[in-house]
Amino acid sequence: MRILHTSDWHLGRSFHREGMLGHQAAYVDHLLAAVEVERVDLVVVAGDVYDRALPQVDAVRLADDTFARLAASRARVVVTSGNHDSAQRLGFGSRLIDAAGVFIRTDVDTVGTPVLFEDDHGAVAVYGLPYLEPDSVRERWGLAARSHEAALTEAMTRVRADLAGRPTGTRSVVLAHAFVAGSRPSESERDISVGGVSMVPAGVFDGVDYTALGHLHGRHTLTERLRYSGSPLAYSFSEADHLKGSWLVDLAADGAVAAEFVEAPVPRPLARLRGDLESLLSDPRLERHQGSYVQATLTDDSRPSQAMERVRARFPHTLVLGFERSQAMGGETPRARTTGRSDHEIALDFVADLRGVPASAAETRLLREAVDACCDDPDLDPVPAGGAR
Repeated sequence: MRILHTSDWHLGRSFHREGMLGHQAAYVDHLLAAVEVERVDLVVVAGDVYDRALPQVDAVRLADDTFARLAASRARVVVTSGNHDSAQRLGFGSRLIDAAGVFIRTDVDTVGTPVLFEDDHGAVAVYGLPYLEPDSVRERWGLAARSHEAALTEAMTRVRADLAGRPTGTRSVVLAHAFVAGSRPSESERDISVGGVSMVPAGVFDGVDYTALGHLHGRHTLTERLRYSGSPLAYSFSEADHLKGSWLVDLAADGAVAAEFVEAPVPRPLARLRGDLESLLSDPRLERHQGSYVQATLTDDSRPSQAMERVRARFPHTLVLGFERSQAMGGETPRARTTGRSDHEIALDFVADLRGVPASAAETRLLREAVDACCDDPDLDPVPAGGAR
């Protein structure tokens, strides 16, 4: 059986306020093309279909279109919910949708009930484990501990009990949404820690022919049988070096696994640039990043005027601009002397210390207006003798 493993679509998510829905739709086109070209039998989606529990209308439309197209394809589909999804909303109508060959599994009490498929070599049991919030299943399942490990251990106990009652030679696939030890997070995943602990040991999934993991946005191969596909698009600049896509997994008659990575299209690459402003604007080696989403960190000793506008003149898709104080300026935020001084004087000194140059006359006037606007009575902050207003 040929399986395409994907996860963490996060439909409706933005990237530093840039809408990603068009890029996500392009990924869906790629996914459907891969199903046909690679002659995929089964697509598994390991959680976080949506980016939020109450997704925006356009994201729901894209999901609806995606599942309809997959239902009309050569492949059958198993989908589980992730920590970003609402299990109830994603799972609505799932019993009706089953008839179309798209199996959405969001009910925690059915983790030991597989979707059964057949190929030329016999049965394949696919167990969809939705995201298991420990607090929501602890009492229901009588767990001894409040942890992700306890919840997934119980879920896998139910999976193994079901497998034990099936004919010898039945192959098994598990979908799970979790943070498994041995993998590395990026900056775009939501923290799922309970009591300060979020990871579960990889051994929880022992005995399964293939486990398709979701939650982490980078691809990881923990073992040949235990993998993260990662998100199909980058959702933070920490993912600038990620290779995005999905795993194409061949499940042999004896349960052996062979996998190769199918790269997804990159609608706009990411670049993290660092240096003084003039270098970023003039370095010919940076020309290749002019079409990229850019995170720029300026190292000038004083903060340049209109820095974002000037950076965007060369890199129009700059989304994040930061400033890094040089060693000459010191690494700490300056602290102004406050005793016996007006708010206006303190603000002016802060600007001068932070930037390395005093505020201009126009900035001085603006700071005075801001200080006065914050006071109940502007007269309580008198203009010092000879001070600017």
